[in-house]
Amino acid sequence: MSEFSHLIDRRHLKAAPEQLLANATERAALAQRFGLVSIARLAASLTLVADGEAVNASGRLEADFIQPCAISGEDLPTRINQPITLRFVPARPDLAVDAEITLDDAILDEIEYPGTVFDLGEALAQSMALAIDPYAAGPQAEAVRTRHGLSDEGPKGALAEALAALKK
Repeated sequence: MSEFSHLIDRRHLKAAPEQLLANATERAALAQRFGLVSIARLAASLTLVADGEAVNASGRLEADFIQPCAISGEDLPTRINQPITLRFVPARPDLAVDAEITLDDAILDEIEYPGTVFDLGEALAQSMALAIDPYAAGPQAEAVRTRHGLSDEGPKGALAEALAALKK
Protein backbone atom coordinates (compact mmCIF):
# COMPACT_ATOMS: atom_id res chain seq x y z
CA MET A 1 0.00 0.00 0.00
CA SER A 2 1.09 3.55 -0.72
CA GLU A 3 2.41 5.95 1.92
CA PHE A 4 -0.43 8.33 0.99
CA SER A 5 -3.30 6.05 0.04
CA HIS A 6 -6.70 7.54 -0.72
CA LEU A 7 -8.88 4.91 -2.36
CA ILE A 8 -11.81 5.97 -4.55
CA ASP A 9 -14.50 3.65 -5.89
CA ARG A 10 -15.60 4.95 -9.28
CA ARG A 11 -19.15 3.74 -8.55
CA HIS A 12 -19.47 6.19 -5.63
CA LEU A 13 -18.12 9.51 -6.92
CA LYS A 14 -19.21 12.63 -5.05
CA ALA A 15 -20.24 15.90 -6.64
CA ALA A 16 -18.01 17.84 -4.22
CA PRO A 17 -14.27 17.96 -4.92
CA GLU A 18 -12.05 15.46 -3.13
CA GLN A 19 -9.84 17.22 -0.58
CA LEU A 20 -6.61 15.42 0.21
CA LEU A 21 -4.16 16.52 2.89
CA ALA A 22 -1.21 14.32 3.87
CA ASN A 23 -0.68 13.90 7.60
CA ALA A 24 2.73 14.05 9.33
CA THR A 25 3.36 10.29 9.06
CA GLU A 26 2.46 10.21 5.36
CA ARG A 27 4.63 13.28 4.64
CA ALA A 28 7.62 11.76 6.46
CA ALA A 29 7.28 8.49 4.52
CA LEU A 30 6.97 10.32 1.20
CA ALA A 31 9.98 12.52 2.01
CA GLN A 32 12.05 9.39 2.58
CA ARG A 33 10.74 7.78 -0.62
CA PHE A 34 11.57 10.84 -2.74
CA GLY A 35 14.91 11.67 -1.11
CA LEU A 36 13.67 14.93 0.39
CA VAL A 37 14.72 16.45 3.69
CA SER A 38 11.08 16.98 4.71
CA ILE A 39 7.60 17.73 3.40
CA ALA A 40 5.75 20.42 5.35
CA ARG A 41 2.55 20.23 3.29
CA LEU A 42 1.04 18.08 0.55
CA ALA A 43 -2.53 18.90 -0.43
CA ALA A 44 -4.86 18.70 -3.39
CA SER A 45 -8.41 19.54 -4.30
CA LEU A 46 -9.70 17.48 -7.23
CA THR A 47 -13.00 17.25 -9.03
CA LEU A 48 -13.73 13.70 -10.19
CA VAL A 49 -15.98 13.15 -13.20
CA ALA A 50 -17.02 9.77 -14.58
CA ASP A 51 -16.45 9.17 -18.27
CA GLY A 52 -17.95 5.74 -18.79
CA GLU A 53 -15.80 3.43 -16.68
CA ALA A 54 -12.96 5.96 -16.72
CA VAL A 55 -12.66 8.81 -14.23
CA ASN A 56 -11.20 12.22 -15.04
CA ALA A 57 -9.67 14.15 -12.16
CA SER A 58 -8.71 17.81 -12.33
CA GLY A 59 -7.74 20.38 -9.78
CA ARG A 60 -4.69 21.75 -8.00
CA LEU A 61 -1.66 20.13 -6.35
CA GLU A 62 0.20 22.05 -3.65
CA ALA A 63 3.32 21.02 -1.76
CA ASP A 64 5.90 22.71 0.43
CA PHE A 65 9.06 20.74 1.05
CA ILE A 66 12.78 20.96 1.61
CA GLN A 67 15.05 19.17 -0.81
CA PRO A 68 18.83 18.96 -0.85
CA CYS A 69 20.61 21.17 -3.36
CA ALA A 70 21.91 18.95 -6.17
CA ILE A 71 25.36 20.58 -5.94
CA SER A 72 26.01 21.58 -2.33
CA GLY A 73 23.55 19.38 -0.45
CA GLU A 74 22.26 22.42 1.48
CA ASP A 75 18.57 22.57 2.40
CA LEU A 76 16.55 24.18 -0.35
CA PRO A 77 12.94 25.21 0.43
CA THR A 78 10.69 24.45 -2.54
CA ARG A 79 7.03 25.01 -3.38
CA ILE A 80 4.79 23.34 -5.93
CA ASN A 81 1.47 24.95 -6.78
CA GLN A 82 0.22 23.70 -10.12
CA PRO A 83 -2.86 22.47 -11.91
CA ILE A 84 -3.16 18.71 -12.18
CA THR A 85 -5.14 16.50 -14.53
CA LEU A 86 -5.34 12.73 -14.18
CA ARG A 87 -7.32 10.04 -16.01
CA PHE A 88 -8.02 6.69 -14.39
CA VAL A 89 -9.06 3.81 -16.65
CA PRO A 90 -9.96 0.18 -15.97
CA ALA A 91 -7.06 -2.24 -16.37
CA ARG A 92 -6.82 -3.92 -19.75
CA PRO A 93 -6.56 -7.61 -18.86
CA ASP A 94 -6.70 -8.56 -22.54
CA LEU A 95 -3.15 -7.22 -23.03
CA ALA A 96 -0.48 -9.83 -22.47
CA VAL A 97 2.50 -8.72 -20.39
CA ASP A 98 4.85 -9.10 -23.36
CA ALA A 99 2.38 -7.78 -25.95
CA GLU A 100 3.61 -5.06 -28.26
CA ILE A 101 1.46 -1.95 -28.08
CA THR A 102 1.62 1.42 -29.76
CA LEU A 103 1.67 4.28 -27.29
CA ASP A 104 -0.17 7.44 -28.20
CA ASP A 105 -0.57 10.60 -26.14
CA ALA A 106 -3.91 9.49 -24.69
CA ILE A 107 -2.56 6.18 -23.36
CA LEU A 108 0.51 7.83 -21.84
CA ASP A 109 -1.67 9.99 -19.61
CA GLU A 110 -3.86 7.16 -18.31
CA ILE A 111 -3.51 5.41 -14.97
CA GLU A 112 -4.92 1.89 -15.00
CA TYR A 113 -6.70 0.42 -12.00
CA PRO A 114 -8.08 -3.06 -11.29
CA GLY A 115 -11.75 -3.59 -10.43
CA THR A 116 -13.58 -0.41 -9.53
CA VAL A 117 -11.16 1.23 -7.08
CA PHE A 118 -8.20 3.50 -7.80
CA ASP A 119 -5.70 5.17 -5.45
CA LEU A 120 -5.97 8.93 -5.86
CA GLY A 121 -3.41 9.56 -3.10
CA GLU A 122 -0.71 7.47 -4.81
CA ALA A 123 -1.40 9.24 -8.11
CA LEU A 124 -0.90 12.58 -6.35
CA ALA A 125 2.30 11.37 -4.71
CA GLN A 126 3.66 10.31 -8.10
CA SER A 127 2.60 13.65 -9.61
CA MET A 128 4.49 15.46 -6.86
CA ALA A 129 7.56 13.31 -7.52
CA LEU A 130 7.45 14.23 -11.21
CA ALA A 131 7.25 17.94 -10.32
CA ILE A 132 10.40 17.86 -8.14
CA ASP A 133 13.42 19.37 -9.91
CA PRO A 134 16.20 16.77 -9.46
CA TYR A 135 18.84 19.38 -10.39
CA ALA A 136 17.65 22.20 -8.12
CA ALA A 137 20.59 24.36 -7.11
CA GLY A 138 20.76 26.59 -4.06
CA PRO A 139 22.64 29.83 -3.45
CA GLN A 140 25.86 28.03 -2.43
CA ALA A 141 26.00 25.84 -5.56
CA GLU A 142 28.39 28.07 -7.52
CA ALA A 143 30.78 28.34 -4.58
CA VAL A 144 30.89 24.55 -4.32
CA ARG A 145 31.48 24.22 -8.07
CA THR A 146 34.36 26.71 -7.85
CA ARG A 147 35.87 25.00 -4.81
CA HIS A 148 35.93 21.68 -6.68
CA GLY A 149 37.17 23.12 -9.98
CA LEU A 150 33.88 22.61 -11.79
CA SER A 151 33.06 26.25 -12.41
CA ASP A 152 33.80 28.28 -15.51
CA GLU A 153 35.36 30.82 -13.15
CA GLY A 154 38.23 30.34 -10.71
CA PRO A 155 40.94 27.70 -10.58
CA LYS A 156 40.42 24.46 -12.48
CA GLY A 157 40.80 21.00 -11.04
CA ALA A 158 42.78 18.27 -12.77
CA LEU A 159 39.67 16.77 -14.39
CA ALA A 160 38.49 20.14 -15.72
CA GLU A 161 41.97 20.87 -17.13
CA ALA A 162 42.12 17.44 -18.80
CA LEU A 163 38.71 17.95 -20.39
CA ALA A 164 39.68 21.44 -21.56
CA ALA A 165 42.84 20.02 -23.14
CA LEU A 166 40.70 17.56 -25.14
CA LYS A 167 38.79 20.45 -26.70
CA LYS A 168 41.99 21.95 -28.15
